[in-house]
Amino acid sequence: MTASLWDMHVHLDLMRDARGVAREAERVGLGMLAVTVTPDGYERAAKALSGRANVRVGVGLHPWWVADGRCGAGDVARAAELARRARFVGEVGLDLSGSHVPDGSLDVQVAAFEVVAGACAETSDVRTPKVLSLHSVRTASIMLDVLERTGCLASCACVFHWFSGTGDELHRAVRAGCHFSVNEMMLRTRRGREYARQLPAERLLLETDLPPGEDASCTARDILASLERAAGQLGTIRGTDMRAVTRDNAERLLGR
Repeated sequence: MTASLWDMHVHLDLMRDARGVAREAERVGLGMLAVTVTPDGYERAAKALSGRANVRVGVGLHPWWVADGRCGAGDVARAAELARRARFVGEVGLDLSGSHVPDGSLDVQVAAFEVVAGACAETSDVRTPKVLSLHSVRTASIMLDVLERTGCLASCACVFHWFSGTGDELHRAVRAGCHFSVNEMMLRTRRGREYARQLPAERLLLETDLPPGEDASCTARDILASLERAAGQLGTIRGTDMRAVTRDNAERLLGR
C-alpha cells in the first residue's frame, strides 16, 4: 500500500478497537507500524490485524514491563523467538527515567534487550533488514553499545523513537546509520526541534506514540491529525515540506 503518511510508532494494541482504527486508517490513506509492549500483545495484535495492507506489527518487549517484572525470563525468550521470525520489532529498549522503572533494574533490562537484539541481528537480511523501533530514556549510549556488539547496527534498520539523548549521543547514532521517528510532543521542546533540524533528511520519520494510555479512545483521524501537525512543524523547522520525504523514508524501510 502507498500511504499519504506513515505513523512509525503507534500502539494499536492498546486501543479499544484496533481493527476498527486500522480499517479507518486505510480509508484515509494512513499507514502504521503498530508496536507492542509484550510478546502476548504482539501475538494478539498480529492475529487481529492480519491482512491489513496498511499495518505492520512489531514484536514488543517494553523496558517498563521488563524492569518491574511483568515480563520475566519466559517472556524474554518468547520475544527473541518471535523476533527471529518477524521483520518488525518494537517497542524494545532501555529506560532509566526513574519515574517509570524501579531503581536497580538496568542490568535486567540490558540483559533482556541484548537477547532480543542478538536474535534480530542473527536473522536479519541486509537486503530487507529487520526494522527495530527503539525506546531509549537516559540510555542512548548503553543502547548503542548493545546494538553495536550484537551486530544490529550492521544488519538491521534501527529507529530511535522520540530521541531524547545528548547531542553527542545523537551524533553517534547518526554516524551509526540509525533512523529517528519524530512526534509533535518532541517538537514542542527546544532540544527536540534542534535535533529535528540537524538530522539527515533521509533518516527522518513521523510517529505519534498514541494512544495516551491503555484502552484509550483514539481514532485514525486523531492519528492522522497528529502526524499532520508534526509534519507541519518539521517543515517549518527545516524550511521544506517533509510529508513526502518522511513517507518515502518509511516506505523504503517497511516496503509498500
